[in-house]
Amino acid sequence: MPARPVVLIAEELAPSVLAVLGDGFDVRHVDGSDRAALLPALAEAQAVLIRSATQLDVEALAAAPRLQVVARAGIGLDNVDVPAATARGVLVVNAPQSNIVSAAEQAVLLLLACARNLAPANAALKSGRWERSRWTGVEVADKVVGVVGLGRIGVLFAQRMSAFGTTLIAYDPYVQPARAAQIGVRLVSLEELLRESDFISIHLPKTPETVGLIGAAQLAMCKPTVRIVNAARGGLLDETALAEALAAGTVAGAGLDVFATEPCTDSPLFGFDSVVVAPHLGASTVEAQDKAGIAVARSVRLALEGQFVPDAVNVQAGGVVAEELRPALPLVEKLGRVFTALAGGVAESIEVIVRGEIAALDVSVLQLAALKGVFADVVEEQVTFVNAPTLASERGVAVSLTTSQDSPDYRNLITVRGVLTSGDVVSVSGTLTGTRQVEKLTEVDGFDVELVAEEHLVFFRYADRPGVVGTVGAALGQAQVNIAGAQVSRTSAGGAALMGLTVDSAVPADVLTALSTTIGATAAHTVDLA
Repeated sequence: MPARPVVLIAEELAPSVLAVLGDGFDVRHVDGSDRAALLPALAEAQAVLIRSATQLDVEALAAAPRLQVVARAGIGLDNVDVPAATARGVLVVNAPQSNIVSAAEQAVLLLLACARNLAPANAALKSGRWERSRWTGVEVADKVVGVVGLGRIGVLFAQRMSAFGTTLIAYDPYVQPARAAQIGVRLVSLEELLRESDFISIHLPKTPETVGLIGAAQLAMCKPTVRIVNAARGGLLDETALAEALAAGTVAGAGLDVFATEPCTDSPLFGFDSVVVAPHLGASTVEAQDKAGIAVARSVRLALEGQFVPDAVNVQAGGVVAEELRPALPLVEKLGRVFTALAGGVAESIEVIVRGEIAALDVSVLQLAALKGVFADVVEEQVTFVNAPTLASERGVAVSLTTSQDSPDYRNLITVRGVLTSGDVVSVSGTLTGTRQVEKLTEVDGFDVELVAEEHLVFFRYADRPGVVGTVGAALGQAQVNIAGAQVSRTSAGGAALMGLTVDSAVPADVLTALSTTIGATAAHTVDLA
């Protein structure tokens, strides 16, 4: 197999993609629209970067046994089977912020071009016809503009149309009236928007609920002077019904950048001078392509390094992960790995306990990080933020998350605690300390410790007595294993004790076994966090 991770670029992307990826990857290229070329090219790919022309469906995913991440350089994911990718533990990322400005500007452009008959006037003049009187348009000022969908692009579109002196109304059942009022928009029902608007612009995702949202019945509610723009997703506006309304004179014009089936090179809508069309150019700006390429290249790097990817769409981590939580993700993953080493197998139940200031945030991603660590050394496949919950479910592990803002000893403290099939309870806790956010273990199996979570850790459980520390140090020294840090915690003098060590290299299994026998340890564990 290739020595470097294989990154397959299936469509033309900005040159910045290669710059961001760097030299650590085996970058290959294929025409993603050519199915016969795509499927064999996926065989060794660990990441694939696409735009809208490449279909990553069940068949394509099955052809990519090593695939870890699918990166879409854009917003929409209509061409990616996200549930199938999730079932296989493949991360799906996009660039949700990359083209929002370009898309909003495209909608404004289509609306203005439609209002002033720019496309047919341009075509006529280039054909040698000076037809000023034929292409009289309408002003946008003082008109009512209806915005269907107040997501990121809808808001940007509304803000730009406000500068034209328009009255803005919007339909979006998931936006509060106060939020709409902040940007100068009045929320109304869809029916009211259709009846009142002089211009309508659609800014919705494509879902089973939104496909065909504006059809014949809805168009019949509109003013006959209405002009409709769709630069969002094809199929939201019924194209057949629109053509019929234009022919009947019940709709004055339209601007379309997207179509139900793409590429679209033949449509009844193309026969109307009052219709302005473009071949899905909403994201086709130098700036948008550059932003999208940089964003997904960064996501691919993070994914292939096993880190959390902020733009993953199929990670069960609630909403946007707060910046305050991200430094804790590697620590919590290490807590999960230490837990598994101490447990010696998979637990019946696992509880992730978050205490302190961060407990006020959505900390569900910390549960995923803990599970990622718990299963990292248990299964052969790569464990990701995507498939960690599935691995727990398949093994019948009950997982819970508990939060409390009360943390008497530390600003923030995270604990991974589990119950084994034997009924024994295993736990490990950790925190981040100081301005450098140093990862430290604060509790191991009920013993208070303060150990830096270095690459190599060793734990011994034994009966407290003199000479054990010296014996361990001498044996590891003889095995050429250097001790970086050591700590002993005990319940009482002569009682149960835990020795925790950070070492510079892994302790060989035979050395650990011999040393455990020598000191009469009841348990001995090594954890490799490299």
